[in-house]
Amino acid sequence: MPLTPFDPSSRSLLSPRDRGRFPGATLFDAIGRAVCEADCLPRKELYESWEVARRVRRRMRGGRVVDLACGHGLVGLMMLLLDDSSPEALGVDVKIPASAARVSSAILEAWPRLAGRFERVEAALESTPVGPDDLVVSVHACGELTDVTLDRAIAGRARVAVLPCCHDAATCDAGGLGGWMDVSLAIDATRVARLRAAGYEALAQSIPANVTPKNRLIMGIPSGSS
Repeated sequence: MPLTPFDPSSRSLLSPRDRGRFPGATLFDAIGRAVCEADCLPRKELYESWEVARRVRRRMRGGRVVDLACGHGLVGLMMLLLDDSSPEALGVDVKIPASAARVSSAILEAWPRLAGRFERVEAALESTPVGPDDLVVSVHACGELTDVTLDRAIAGRARVAVLPCCHDAATCDAGGLGGWMDVSLAIDATRVARLRAAGYEALAQSIPANVTPKNRLIMGIPSGSS
């Protein structure tokens, strides 16, 4: 029987019966099969995490990965799988989902080489130490949490990549551009300008809109970094 259409933006949970959706020999399909076994991950989260992780790794290799507002921590795990030269990944969130351990266990079972290289902690993002050898990532850190992620990266002169969401004009800086453009675009444009003012090369990309309408990816590399 042919498979029904599969919407990558769906919040439906992936389950073992979805394994057939990922039949290929690619890394993405292997990850897809693993998280289906975890039976707890929203479909949208798999696709968002992958689209961000693979774009970031095209530009930024190595370093400890610091995944802020990490949720299940899938982005950090994917970053290790895409570049084995990163020694470890740290996932930080104020509240870790109870199902997060099932996701990491499924990934570690499929890739035992990651054992001991991934840690997830509950803590305030503002208190997370970040250094110049780190690579800070955050996927859909709500509203001002994206700005906290940029704060931590800039303070530590770390490379950074964020996929913002929940743009809130009351708590996020629109740079006075709200009269010219949609407020969410103004906020993200101001974030790019902020990185440039802090001495970063700023890169503006996007992930497919069929995965999420909040698809603007902002990357920053400190000037002089390789």
